[in-house]
Amino acid sequence: MGGVVSDRKRERVLVAYIEAAKRRAKDMAVKLYVGGIPYSSTDTDVRDVFAQVGEVESVQIVTDRATGRSRGFGFVTMKEDADADRAIEMWNGKDFQGRKLTVNVARPMAPREGFRGGFRGQAE
Repeated sequence: MGGVVSDRKRERVLVAYIEAAKRRAKDMAVKLYVGGIPYSSTDTDVRDVFAQVGEVESVQIVTDRATGRSRGFGFVTMKEDADADRAIEMWNGKDFQGRKLTVNVARPMAPREGFRGGFRGQAE
């Protein structure tokens, strides 16, 4: 079973790289994953930091649905590929407001397997 999971993971990573290559070939905007965002940071704070390397198309800090508080990660879409590469080089592993950032090209969200929702109790 472990081999199947590894194969699936490898397949997802490969698909992510192929998608990134397609984006680069079309010279489209590049969506970056940004982890380690301080909980007190705003979209504007993050936008200002990434604007140091190029034009930022959008910023989305992910928040908890129940509390509305930041979950400490988000996404920054850079208008140009070269700007995205510079942003990764400049900010990945660097300190931002007391936390170390993780910055890389965002991967597509993996499909959730096995979740069907609803009650999954034992049949009587």
